[in-house]
Amino acid sequence: MKASRIAAVGAVAGVAVLTLSAPAFAHVSVQPEGEAAKGGYAVVDFKVPNERDNASTTKLEVTFPTDHPLASVMPQPVDGWDIKITKSKLDKPLEMHGKKIDEAVTRVTWTADDDDGIEPGFFQKFPVSVGTLPEDADELVFKALQTYSNKEVVRWIEVPQEDQEEPDFPAPVLVLAETSADGHTHGASDGEAEGAKADENAENASAESTAAAGSDDAGGTDTTARVLGVVGIVVGAAGVAYGVLAGRRRADA
Repeated sequence: MKASRIAAVGAVAGVAVLTLSAPAFAHVSVQPEGEAAKGGYAVVDFKVPNERDNASTTKLEVTFPTDHPLASVMPQPVDGWDIKITKSKLDKPLEMHGKKIDEAVTRVTWTADDDDGIEPGFFQKFPVSVGTLPEDADELVFKALQTYSNKEVVRWIEVPQEDQEEPDFPAPVLVLAETSADGHTHGASDGEAEGAKADENAENASAESTAAAGSDDAGGTDTTARVLGVVGIVVGAAGVAYGVLAGRRRADA
């Protein structure tokens, strides 16, 4: 086979590989910052790459699961983007911190302030604090719509199925971690508990330091008193000896 034919076959194969692999790395996805543990809180990032070379991404709509509604959903502000939160009534109220919640966030929409948005060759992360995460699910599916400046809408809504190839337009899936054996999960409530524990440890350390300082001061004072006592005894003995010697000299005179 001539070198030119080999080069042509290689080029075609390379283009085919790039074409087939493009959806795998270019779709909208969701990943936790750290760990998303069942029954806890987490900050998750919706990562949005721009797949087009002639348009910018100007809008992202993420639908939150209704089969496992989240009582707390708080997006982090993103420069250059307006955020709209949509809530809906729940068929079955949730309980959070002793309070019943009859509605939950079902959609979050980010809209760029101008047509620049996410330009070709770039991506953007949209962070959201969520909780509490369900304990009876292994993953959460967030369907997303990506709108471009040329009005094209890409629907990332196909739910990946186990033991099957990834669909062309997969929905973002958040995999939930198991709760540790001691029941500990990472989240806002745990952060507050850890902060309180740190304050308690700091107070205990301060008290111990004060007690140690007091003990050192007392020990220092006692040592000083002993030294002065010994010096006084030595001076007194010297005075007595001097007086005896002086008396003898006068008697001899």
